[in-house]
Amino acid sequence: MRRSRQLSLTAVFAALHAVLYFVSFGMWRNWAIYIAPIEGIILGPNLGFLAALIGSSVARMAKPSDFWMFGIIAEPVSVMMAGHLARGRWKPVLLVYAVMLLSYFVHPYGLALPLWTVLDILAALLLIYPAAKLSKGLFREEFGQLTVALVLLSFVCVAADSLVRVFLLVPCGLHSLFFLDFEVVTAGFIEGAALSYVEDGVVVLVSIVAGVPLLKKIVKLGFLEKSREA
Repeated sequence: MRRSRQLSLTAVFAALHAVLYFVSFGMWRNWAIYIAPIEGIILGPNLGFLAALIGSSVARMAKPSDFWMFGIIAEPVSVMMAGHLARGRWKPVLLVYAVMLLSYFVHPYGLALPLWTVLDILAALLLIYPAAKLSKGLFREEFGQLTVALVLLSFVCVAADSLVRVFLLVPCGLHSLFFLDFEVVTAGFIEGAALSYVEDGVVVLVSIVAGVPLLKKIVKLGFLEKSREA
């Protein structure tokens, strides 16, 4: 991919990332998570991370929130995970998942909080390798292969966003800044987990309805084939 095109696409996705933050309402996270898989596929792990970091940072500087640090870190990391998977790289993604999950479960809160709240993350852990191996389907026009590959990648991507937020909240100790005691942490954690399951489904749906047609158009232009190794 030419450097000028890389810079242009990075700027476009950074702007889109910020705009989706501004127009978001409802749920737990902002709408930028819905484009995170496509962001990673098109830009790759490095430029995707940069675009998401710029977009999420600018958006929160313009419209601050109490939980700003979660999104600024989680969104770029999830895009980076999508970028790696789209290029068939499962080891970096598995490493991130393993370290963060291990840190969560060795923490006293991680052992005490309901297991069902992180079942989507555990499911995504098992899907990392299949998502990476099936990623070649993202670069083909066949609807079935492209859809399956994109759904798996999107699910692992959105679960990575949740995982980073959980990691920051519990093992990194940010819960002490926002919650008075364990009971309040539990209530907030359960509410967030319930909403995150809904968001998992919405991300997958958006990927099928909007992501698949978009990628098919891009594949026809030969763009993704050229950027697959980026």
